[in-house]
Amino acid sequence: MANSNKWFYRRSELASGQWDVHLDANNPPVNGWAHTGVRVATLAKSSTLHIPADNNERIIFVLQGEEISIDYKVQSESKFSTQKLRGRQSVFHGPADLLYLPLNTEVNISGSARIAVGECPATNSKPVQFIAKESVPVVIRGAGRESRQIHNFGMPDFLNADRMITVEAIVPAGNWSGSPSHKHDTYIPGQESQLEEIYYFETEVTRGVKLPASSAPFGIFRGSSSDSREYDVTEEIHSGDVALVPYGWHGPVSAGPGYDLYFFNVMAGPDPDRVWHVTDEPSQVWIRDTWASQEPDHRLPYTSEQE
Repeated sequence: MANSNKWFYRRSELASGQWDVHLDANNPPVNGWAHTGVRVATLAKSSTLHIPADNNERIIFVLQGEEISIDYKVQSESKFSTQKLRGRQSVFHGPADLLYLPLNTEVNISGSARIAVGECPATNSKPVQFIAKESVPVVIRGAGRESRQIHNFGMPDFLNADRMITVEAIVPAGNWSGSPSHKHDTYIPGQESQLEEIYYFETEVTRGVKLPASSAPFGIFRGSSSDSREYDVTEEIHSGDVALVPYGWHGPVSAGPGYDLYFFNVMAGPDPDRVWHVTDEPSQVWIRDTWASQEPDHRLPYTSEQE
C-alpha cells in the first residue's frame, strides 16, 4: 500500500528484484506520485536487466563502470538495435554517455557497471537519442561555497523528450546546492512550472584525499512547505538514498565536510509545456547577489582526467 506522506527513502527501501532502486510512477510508493520514476542497479558480467515496453520514456547511463550494451526495440521497429555506452570511474569523474529511449520501447541492458535509469510516463513518441559524454553540457553554477557542477543533458533546450527533464549535480565537500531554496509547484506560464522531482544521491570521500581508514560520507537535504500542503523533510543523506519533492521549497542540499555529494534529478509534471521555471524563496533571493564578488570554486569542474 502506498504511503500517504513518506518523501524520503533510505538505501534499499525502494529495492525490487534486480533493482537496488525502483520507483515506478505507474505504481508509486507514495500517494499522489504520478510523473517521475528512477531505477538504479548493479550489473554483473553474466547478468542482463530487462525493461518491458510500457508508457515510460527513459534515459539510461552508467554511474560507475567502464561500458554497457543496450539492446532496444522501439514499437515501430521489427528488430532490436544495439548501442554501447561508455561509463566513468565514478559519478565524480565527469559525464558518461547517455541513451534516450521513447515510450513503448523494450530494453535489455548488459555489462559490468552500476547504472541509472530516469523515466517518466509519456504520451508522444520522440526519436532515440545517443548523447556522447564529450557533448554533455557542463555548467558551473553559483560561486564560493554555493558553487556546484551541473550536467545539463536532459534540459528542454538540449534533449528532445516528451515530459522528462533530467540533470546530474556534483557538490564538492563543504559546498551547497539549491541555494537559494526554490520551488516549482504551481503552473504560472512563463514564470513557474509544476514539476515533481526525484533526487537520487551518492556520496564519497572528497577528490584528492587519501582514503581514510574509517569514513561515513554524508550530506544534508532540506525541503519545506510553500503553502497549505504538508511537506517537511530534513535528512542526513548517504549513497543510495532517494528524496522526493512533490511540491514546496527544496534546497539547499549540502555536502558534508570532507565528503563530495552527487545527485541525479528527474523532473516532470502535468503542464502543457515542458519547461523548467522556478520561484526562489523570497527571504533567500539576496544570496544570488553575493556571487558577483566571489569566484567559482577552484576545485570544479570535476573531470575524468582528475585523480
